[in-house]
Amino acid sequence: MSTSSNVLSEEQFLCSICLDVFTEPVSIPCGHNFCKACIREYWSSTTLCQCPLCKDTFNRRPDLKTNTTLREVADHFKRMKVTDREESSSKPGEVAQVQQMIQERLQKVKEIKLSVELSQRDAEREIAGSVEVFTALVRSIERSQGEVIEEVEEKQKAAERQAEGLIEELEQEITELLRRGTELDHLHQNSPSLIKDWSEISIHRDLHVGTVRRALSQLDDTLLKEIEKLCDPELRRLRQWSVDVTLDPDTAHCKLIVSEDRKQVSYGDIRQILPDLPERFDSYLSVLGKEGFSSGRFYFEVQVRGKTEWQVGVARESIIRKGPTAVSPDGGLWALYMTGESKYEIKDTPPISLFLSQKPQKVGVFVDYEEGQISFYDVENRSHIYSFTGCSFTEKLYPYLNPCDNEGPNSAPLVISPDNHTD
Repeated sequence: MSTSSNVLSEEQFLCSICLDVFTEPVSIPCGHNFCKACIREYWSSTTLCQCPLCKDTFNRRPDLKTNTTLREVADHFKRMKVTDREESSSKPGEVAQVQQMIQERLQKVKEIKLSVELSQRDAEREIAGSVEVFTALVRSIERSQGEVIEEVEEKQKAAERQAEGLIEELEQEITELLRRGTELDHLHQNSPSLIKDWSEISIHRDLHVGTVRRALSQLDDTLLKEIEKLCDPELRRLRQWSVDVTLDPDTAHCKLIVSEDRKQVSYGDIRQILPDLPERFDSYLSVLGKEGFSSGRFYFEVQVRGKTEWQVGVARESIIRKGPTAVSPDGGLWALYMTGESKYEIKDTPPISLFLSQKPQKVGVFVDYEEGQISFYDVENRSHIYSFTGCSFTEKLYPYLNPCDNEGPNSAPLVISPDNHTD
């Protein structure tokens, strides 16, 4: 062939059965393509419904739908072959360019199909994981329910045994009293020593206080363990969207010290003489990341070790820089706050106090722009802390750090962790 053969090989458009350019091409489940008539004839001639190339076998004959993209490309290729023969010397550069564009689009089709396939695999893994978790929870609930029922029934049986013993004793005394009923004088003389005082004896109803609550508390522990098991693979998946965050000194409050590599920020006590830029915070001890994000997903980690007060999260581009900064999503800030030793808070409307079983040493921040989600993780303890969901983002989002002042003591810097995760 002429110039076009350097870009697209004819083999890409040949049916492996008839060895000719595709006519009404169809795709079968394994991903291979054939002329519709060819694959029908092939399946009619064999007992197994399988792919002629890879030999994948199908339980039932797949529905054959025309691959319209491949059909259009194959038809165009046929025309190009004719054009090549007729005008091979007229516009070789233009022909090559068109063929290159076709090749690029075919490659994009492959990429999209691969993306869908990978998404399907992720979905299947997620479904399998959820089935495993919920099955374990259902078993735990059933086991706890059985234990509660057994405990209540055993207490009831014990009460019944006690009642039966008392009734038997009472009946014996009634029999004795009946026998002595006609001997009143004798009864008055001997009853104090022979007859029991029953006035203070009774069967107390067991209210089963705390029985179900204790069982639910145990279930709560089981649920937390299952959540912890899920968080580890979740964090590993999130790290595929790790970004290399560097801080923007032009946004840093003049009492903050940004390291030379722009990976650390700490409080410096003394106000530095810096240009009063529009983007610089002048009231809050804050600094933003250099790069903003207006689509997709991104993830970064910040070391908070050794601190008693800090703020970590993301802020929208239009967050107020001069004067008091709005510290909630309404003002364009989504952050996790440590407000004192073992005190954590989300500045939502209204604020949400968090009770963390362990003190985070490193905080992971994940943002899904299109889904409107911002999540915080305790990286070293492999646990989820909090998620904002249902947010609507319309501007760039920037990583946000606030090391707060040194009261506490609180002099340790906030440190952005490198994004070259291998675990």
